[in-house]
Amino acid sequence: MTDAEYNLISKVNPEKLPRHVAIIMDGNGRWASLQGLLRSAGHSAGVKTLKKILTVAVNLKLEALTVYAFSTENWKRPHAEVDFLMHLFSDYLEREKAEMHEKNIRIRFLGRTDAFSDGIRNRIREATELMKDNTGVKFNIAANYGGRDEIVRAAQKLAKKAAAGEILPDDITDEIFENELDTCGQPPVDLVIRTSGEYRVSNFLLWQSAYAEFWFTNTTWPEFTPEEFVDALIDFGNRDRKFGAVKN
Repeated sequence: MTDAEYNLISKVNPEKLPRHVAIIMDGNGRWASLQGLLRSAGHSAGVKTLKKILTVAVNLKLEALTVYAFSTENWKRPHAEVDFLMHLFSDYLEREKAEMHEKNIRIRFLGRTDAFSDGIRNRIREATELMKDNTGVKFNIAANYGGRDEIVRAAQKLAKKAAAGEILPDDITDEIFENELDTCGQPPVDLVIRTSGEYRVSNFLLWQSAYAEFWFTNTTWPEFTPEEFVDALIDFGNRDRKFGAVKN
């Protein structure tokens, strides 16, 4: 860790750090348009930002970080853009997995990854296998992910178990349901960050963020800095979380 990185994370009170932060990385295309560049350039710049933010999460010993990389709706984008995103995703895994492993990161992929090409699925398996025993930041990449789809898939799994006589419908609790989600075994989301001036959740971690705090910024994702990330964490630490209760 450099002196600058240490000085940055020292601004955060570790006792008020969220356990699980989720980020909607929005604005790559908008940033590129403002620069007079192709949307692909925005996506490439966004990957560089992600690496910087993940480094801060590692330095802070954040328990979990989830990023929204590709939604179930993103397939509707132009074919050329989708193809570029697939190549970028595959290259990112191949290029960064060794360094992530060295940093003790444990990677997980959320969503219907079976829809990807054989090549991407192989790289997902390789990265997951390489980091499966790591004990550092739980780094979740939501790819071909939709919150409603995740809830439906969990309900289908429980319905099959009930039909097979493995469980009774009345036995299903919040905890049992959560065990069927893609984020099984991880803490609920404490803080959701969305960049680029949009104020919506976009079908992201609907169950997990039920009591999350939200932090919005007009900054596009390629321009989002470690300093602004720390600002969001500090703001979170200053909030009074009530979880639906009344505090005296």
